[in-house]
Amino acid sequence: MYAEERRQAMSDLIAQRGRLSVNDLADAYRVTTETVRRDLSLLERAGIIRRVHGGAVPASALVALETAVSDRDLAQAEQKERIAKAALDQLPGPGGSILLDAGTTTARLASYLPHDLRLTVITNAVPIAGRLAGLSNVDLHLLPGRVRRTTQAAVGEDTVAAVDLLRTDVAFVGANGVSLAHGLSTPDHAEAAAKRAMVRSGQRVVVLADSTKIGQEHTVRFAGLDDIDVLVTDSGLSTKTAAALRARDIEVVVA
Repeated sequence: MYAEERRQAMSDLIAQRGRLSVNDLADAYRVTTETVRRDLSLLERAGIIRRVHGGAVPASALVALETAVSDRDLAQAEQKERIAKAALDQLPGPGGSILLDAGTTTARLASYLPHDLRLTVITNAVPIAGRLAGLSNVDLHLLPGRVRRTTQAAVGEDTVAAVDLLRTDVAFVGANGVSLAHGLSTPDHAEAAAKRAMVRSGQRVVVLADSTKIGQEHTVRFAGLDDIDVLVTDSGLSTKTAAALRARDIEVVVA
C-alpha cells in the first residue's frame, strides 16, 4: 500500500472506530510505530485527526469543515509540508499583513506560522480561520462570501469586493494549474474571481504549488506569470521549466 493510500485508510479507520492506538495502526497496516507516528503527524497537520496519548481520535471540531478537502490534502502530502515550511521565508516582518488563499498547502503554512511573530492574517478559508483564531499574535480577518463545500472557501461578489479594498504585504495564493502558456488557473469561475482579487491585493504575490500542478491548465485563468513574484514548489519541478520561469523574472524556490 502506498503511503498516501495508507494515510487515507488510517483516517477512515479512526473516523469509524473513534480512537485507535499507534500499536493497533502499526499492526493493521504492517508498518513500524515510527511510520504510524509520521502518518498521524501529517493527518493532524491537515486537521483530519487529533493526536492523543498513545494514539489518535477524529478531529471532530474540524472534520465537518475539512472533509471535502481531506482527499486532496493527502495527495502529495510530504511535498506540501516542505513547500509550507519553505514559504515561511516569504513572511513579512513583525506587524506585517498577509492574505492566505484557501487550499491544502496554504493551510499547512497557517499551521507553521511562528507564534512569536505579530501578523495581520486575512483569509477566505474557513478551516484556516479555525486554526488561527486562538493565536494571540494573529489579528485574524475572515472574508465574507458564500462558502463552497468543495474547498471551504468564501467566494462571490462580497468576497471580491472585500478583497478589492485591501493592500497586503504578501498574498499567498494556491492554483490548480501553473503553465508557461496559460498562467495560473482553476476550474471554478467563482474561485478564480476571488483568487484574481487576491493577486491584485498583494504587494508581493507568492504562489504555493506542488510540482504536479506545474504544466497543468484549467478552465479559468486568474493570473498571468507576470503577476506573481515567487513560486514555491518541490523538487519534482524540471530544470527546464524552472529556468523558463526564472527567465520570466519569477523567483523559484524549490523545497
